[in-house]
Amino acid sequence: MRIAVASSDGENVNLHFGKAKSLYIYEYDEKSDEINFIEHRTVEIDSNTKHQNPKIINTIEDCEVAICEQYGVKASMHAKEAGLKLVNEEGTIEEAIKKYIDHVNFMKNVKI
Repeated sequence: MRIAVASSDGENVNLHFGKAKSLYIYEYDEKSDEINFIEHRTVEIDSNTKHQNPKIINTIEDCEVAICEQYGVKASMHAKEAGLKLVNEEGTIEEAIKKYIDHVNFMKNVKI
């Protein structure tokens, strides 16, 4: 699973998705249970334009999940159309990814 994280410093989840000019890409290998950093990507963000979600989504089109500090309704709609799951989280990148993976693994084992 490929995960994009909106971060200004590469350490903390601290950017709103619609203004995320800096995204750190990680790969989670379910078999080995390892998280590996892939690369840092940047997006040309126009501070005068309100919704730049399509530009950001195109930059991370190979990712299944994007973890960000916050996102809005428009971002949610664009992400859903693109098959991208948005996750609100705060804290360090490492903690946020681990928390998301733990949640996904837990949900796989829930019997309804």
